[in-house]
Amino acid sequence: MIEIKQIEDGTKGRFAAMDDSKEAGAIFYTSADEKKMILDHTEVDDAYRGQSIGKKILMWIVEFARENNIKIIPLCPYAKSVFDKTESIRDVLV
Repeated sequence: MIEIKQIEDGTKGRFAAMDDSKEAGAIFYTSADEKKMILDHTEVDDAYRGQSIGKKILMWIVEFARENNIKIIPLCPYAKSVFDKTESIRDVLV
């Protein structure tokens, strides 16, 4: 079962999809300030492609942003494309 975990390193970090101890994918971010997060890059392990891992992570990030009053700046092409296609999650955009 895939579990999403936030891994922070100062103002940078990632939200990683973990399959037991293996990282299936991650969306990397930089904190612009306490209430803004820049999504920089998405990676999915080849073994997990086609399983919507990136979208699962992004939807988890959207819920995290809503719960913590954080706005998102999607610089990552993948994240931006999902926001462009999914009107219901645009409330977390800057």
